[in-house]
Amino acid sequence: MADTVLKIMQCGTCGVWHGIPQFMYDTCLEEGGFWHCPNGHRRGFKEGRQEKEAIRRERDQLRQSLAMYQDEAREANERLEAEKRRASAARAQVTRLRNRASKGVCPCCNRHFANLERHMGSKHPEFTADTKPEGDDG
Repeated sequence: MADTVLKIMQCGTCGVWHGIPQFMYDTCLEEGGFWHCPNGHRRGFKEGRQEKEAIRRERDQLRQSLAMYQDEAREANERLEAEKRRASAARAQVTRLRNRASKGVCPCCNRHFANLERHMGSKHPEFTADTKPEGDDG
């Protein structure tokens, strides 16, 4: 027993100095565990280093997962906004074409046809840019 190394420490409760075998201290530090000072106060570690490392790894994995889900949500929002802009542009194009047709302008060649303008005004007066085509919910 002459070669036993002691870990000398002071009790945090009563202040008395005492020693425990270094091996015992190291085991409690690694795996979690307790000892008592000479006055009976419990000292030690609730969790060992291994448990703390496992908890730290789990925390880091959760942080990575959170960051990944936040990135996915941001990308989904960006795609949604792009689709909204695309739909708005399509509605604007439809409105322009409806306006031109109601005024007698061909949407393909940009020529004006007076008889188309008269036809649209007399036979389809409800056909204006303010009216929505059938099935258009936007």
